[in-house]
Order: sequence, then C-alpha cells, then structure tokens
Amino acid sequence: MFVDQLIADCRAALKQDASHKSVREVVARAVSDPLAVLKALGEPQRGEIQILHRSDDLTVLNVIWAPWMALLPHNHQMWAVIGIYTGREDNIFWRRVPGSAGGKVEAAGARALSVGDAEPLGRDIIHSVTNPIPRLTGAIHVYGGDFFGVPRSEWDAESLLEDSCDGAKMARRFEQANTLLGRS
Repeated sequence: MFVDQLIADCRAALKQDASHKSVREVVARAVSDPLAVLKALGEPQRGEIQILHRSDDLTVLNVIWAPWMALLPHNHQMWAVIGIYTGREDNIFWRRVPGSAGGKVEAAGARALSVGDAEPLGRDIIHSVTNPIPRLTGAIHVYGGDFFGVPRSEWDAESLLEDSCDGAKMARRFEQANTLLGRS
C-alpha cells in the first residue's frame, strides 16, 4: 500500500510540476514517518538497489547503503529527490573544472542527510555518496525519468577524470560492499 501510494503521489506531483519541487514534498512527507516506511519496505538487510517503480518519466528506488559504503562522484542526467528513512547519507557535490581535459571535477560543497531529510538534486548535479555509520542506511530515491535508461558518468576516485557508468558497475559496487561486510 505504501509503495502504491508513494508512486501515485509522485505521479500526481509530476502532473502539477514537471520539476522536482512537488515530488520533493511527497518524499518529505513519506520520510517524515520513518517507522511507516520501515514497516512497508522492511528493515534493511544488505546493501542493494530495489526498483519500486520504473517508467520513462519516473523511477522510484529503495536504496540501501552498506555500512561505510562509498560511491564515486557520478551524475544522473535528470533531477532526483533523496529521502532518508533510516541511517545517514553524506553527499559531496562536485563541479567540472573549467577547461580541464578529461572532464575533471573538484569538490564544491557537501551535505549530510539524516532521517527525515528530503534533498532535491538538479539535473546537472554531480555527487558522491558515503554511508559514514556502522549500520545500513535506507533511502527513497525518486528520479525524473528512467534512471536506468540514460547514459551516465562517474569520476575516477584518484584522478577525478570522467568515465562512463552503468547499472552493472553500480551493482558490483553494492555486492563488493556486502562481501566486505559478510552480507553477500
């Protein structure tokens, strides 16, 4: 019921406003009652991405970050809203270095998200994500398009140069994190 209502509310918000603004309000309402989200989705057991809804104009995911898991800087090529219902997610925001060869990025800001936070990300945002705590973090991620249907980029951890990113790479990172924690 929770997932169906969340999707219906996101769809209604998109009809009002194609940007992330109305959807952010929907996600904020959902994560304002973290116990209801946990009851509906279950207590996180391992790092993973669960697809709750996928269409051309809307993707809704339940993203579970393993303890101390980190994702490289990456983009989405669409707006997003991230709502935390358990744990914490730290985001570093990046910007392209003007005139750099290879699409290099540099840090431009940061934001720690805790239970009940709902953060909008614009279409062109580049961010990296870390779960800095020793337990699983659960987040509702809503995207303004087919998250899995667009080419995205990620940036190398050492050189900070741009490379392609795909769902298989992301899935491997979640599995590696689970293996490190004995949760495979």
